[in-house]
Amino acid sequence: MKNSILLTTALAAGALLSIVFVNANAQTNTAISAATASAAAPVNPVSNAASFDALDRALLLALLDRSAAFGDPEIRNQISARFDATWVAPTLEVFNFVYDPTIRKHLLNELRHETGQDFGTNMNDWFRWMWNEPALNSPGYDAFKAEFYERIDPRFGKYFRDRGETSTIRLDEVRWGGVRQDGIPPLRNPKMLKALDADYLDDEDVVFGIEVNGDFRAYPKRILAWHEMFTDTVGGVDVAGVYCTLCGTVILYDTTLNGTDYDLGTSGFLLRSNKLMYDQATQSLWNTIKGEPVVGPLTGKDIALNHRSVVTTTWGKWKSLHPQTQVLSLKTGHRRNYDEGVAYHDYFATDDLMFNTPFQDSRLANKQEVLALRFKGQPGSIAIDTDYLNNNPVYAGTLGTQRFVILTDETGANRVYDPGTVEIVTSDGRVAADKNGGTWKISEARLTAEDGRELKRLPYHRAFWFGWQAAYPNTTLVK
Repeated sequence: MKNSILLTTALAAGALLSIVFVNANAQTNTAISAATASAAAPVNPVSNAASFDALDRALLLALLDRSAAFGDPEIRNQISARFDATWVAPTLEVFNFVYDPTIRKHLLNELRHETGQDFGTNMNDWFRWMWNEPALNSPGYDAFKAEFYERIDPRFGKYFRDRGETSTIRLDEVRWGGVRQDGIPPLRNPKMLKALDADYLDDEDVVFGIEVNGDFRAYPKRILAWHEMFTDTVGGVDVAGVYCTLCGTVILYDTTLNGTDYDLGTSGFLLRSNKLMYDQATQSLWNTIKGEPVVGPLTGKDIALNHRSVVTTTWGKWKSLHPQTQVLSLKTGHRRNYDEGVAYHDYFATDDLMFNTPFQDSRLANKQEVLALRFKGQPGSIAIDTDYLNNNPVYAGTLGTQRFVILTDETGANRVYDPGTVEIVTSDGRVAADKNGGTWKISEARLTAEDGRELKRLPYHRAFWFGWQAAYPNTTLVK
């Protein structure tokens, strides 16, 4: 990878794994002996078809050591005898961390024999095939993920141990992103500057703008891409702004729900190329694009954070509309190259994915931006091509019973409002007009008519097409 952030992550991950796994043989051999000794009777190689038990886990994890425990014919024979459908997902997860080419070749042969498929060493193709097959939900798979990933970061074990019954997603879709917990460090209560003091920004730099109770903030993409999350109190409200660079989403969540404040962070794992958050209190994993826990003790408790609007625009446009805005300072407490376009440059420059999803939908390019709409209490979702919105600066539609109107300005920034019974027909980015000739002042919170009537803002965000479609496969697409 040429991109600096991805290269740094890859090198760090490789160095980390070499340290974690190089001396694993002694402990895995001990685990193999213990697991074998614990059996009350000789193990039938095919009797564990519904589970991935302690001996299976010990045998597979032994292969991660450079000293090649696989060279032991007894271990090799046991693996071949026990390899069944429950081994497929764990084998795909460890494959790229196995050093010995002979072991890799043997594992591929076992995969081919068990599945009838042949994707060579392309793990993305193997994963896509598996994700489109019925989920096994094998007992012991959660224990495998805990044992495997806690070698990388001991905190990872808490995500998965005894979580097979507390997951609303397929655990085999949870993939490691290459960093430890909060390895991409969130900005917590970051230092902000007045607009006049932000001399490091050019007017054409991309910013993500938010407004909460009259408190205006701007988060430059060039900074946030290095951190992917901020937590703060804005307008008296505790919020978390989450930027998944891989799938292009920037979402602002209220972190307090029904009196509970959720202290969120970056888990280090992904679901369908979308980062998974975690909460400090329970170490549950959260779906970022939906704002709800999907693995762990918080699942099934009807928790879904409220999300707010985020405007993607230019610094020049945002500060002209909101001269009172605050903006992120370069003094983040971290050493990064915060120049415009540096972070994820190569990834943003192509349509290629780093982590794939179960789907391939060519109606739009993978990384074409869409305006993503979902409303609480309303069925379904809508994705609208932002190029289409640029050519249709006033666009009205309905999702369920919720009417909406989208206004797009000359920078391509979108704002979504509830029009009620009003039909908005034109907009210049500052003032909109309805079909009866009435004028409406555009603000971040509402549209305001000359007679005092107000049309409230509706929550929305942007995403790359592939990322939104992966989260909502049945979404309606407007292009």
